[in-house]
Amino acid sequence: MKPFEFATAQRIIFGRKKLATIESCEEELGQKTLIVTGESQRFAPSLQEILHSKHIASTVFTVKGEPTVDLVTRAVQERAQHQCTSVVSIGGGSAIDAGKAIAALSTNPGDPLDYLEVIGKGRPMPHQPLPFIAIPTTAGTGAEVTRNAVLAAPGQQVKVSLRAPRMLPNVAIVDPALTDCLPRQETANAGLDALTQLVEPFLSSKANPMTDALCREAIPMAIKALQALAKSLDNSEAREALSYAALCSGLALANSGLGAVHGFAGPIGGMFSAPHGAICARLLPFVLKANHQALNARSEDNPSVLRFQELAQMLTGQANAKGVDGITLIRELCLEFDIAPLRTYGIQQSNLPLIVEKAQKASSMKGNPIPLRDEELSEILIEAL
Repeated sequence: MKPFEFATAQRIIFGRKKLATIESCEEELGQKTLIVTGESQRFAPSLQEILHSKHIASTVFTVKGEPTVDLVTRAVQERAQHQCTSVVSIGGGSAIDAGKAIAALSTNPGDPLDYLEVIGKGRPMPHQPLPFIAIPTTAGTGAEVTRNAVLAAPGQQVKVSLRAPRMLPNVAIVDPALTDCLPRQETANAGLDALTQLVEPFLSSKANPMTDALCREAIPMAIKALQALAKSLDNSEAREALSYAALCSGLALANSGLGAVHGFAGPIGGMFSAPHGAICARLLPFVLKANHQALNARSEDNPSVLRFQELAQMLTGQANAKGVDGITLIRELCLEFDIAPLRTYGIQQSNLPLIVEKAQKASSMKGNPIPLRDEELSEILIEAL
């Protein structure tokens, strides 16, 4: 058994109607907290009411769209002005990533480029971030249990990570009730992102026994929940299963890496106004197809060849399923959810060489089960257009 490391949030609270348990986090919250939300701010009033009952003051910072380096820098300044001693994010992956970055940069001064990957110096953070609590309102990113924050850098047309072991949240509160009213497309994009974040770590060259256990339990749950929600969004059991699968996806990706889907997602999300979940949902079946073909063509002894077959069995529930069967099922599910092609976001064939060039440099590519050639990456994008 190869050595591995596993790290996650200090405390994870899971269950329907568990939002109120934030009142037990007084030590982390301090006297005043910065609440980071998405554009809707839907759950901010309820959260503020709970905090007020415990005599904890709060101020709200809104993240419209996906967080940028400049937005997080401005939020750090606002947090200081309001003298907040902690950060709570309640929202989707953008709000959680923003909150994570705000908490980290509040105690690690200097230019964010000192710490950013790819476009920055990637220096380690010397100081512990402010106490941070993550409350997801979508079942997708798993950001509530990861050690990085994805930020857009519009000037460089790329999305990059602020990453440090200390950035793991102090508390993650996963309340499936907060996802009940998500519309169909947001449910699909987030849910297929979660599925991607289970599939890629399972196939990853960095997979380990702990993440394998999580993925083997959560992949069947995720696919069944998505199939149920494709038929009816009013399915509380499916919502709960998908929230749990998303949590597991965050635990898995944080400890064994990702692959080419997310290798593409950073450059595409930085170059075009396209939601991260929608990008991953569209790319997943085509990346799986390319990986499956490349493994069988030039690396038949790679352990991932057998893992593709096991993945298909988990997805289909059929003991005799082959790797291609799992890929077909995912493709059909994407069609059922009407996942939009990449051209919807303005991506054209002329953009593909630059996307491929940037994707090859992405950290997520290091976990792909086999290095994909430029022509293979280009073919993926052509199919996804």
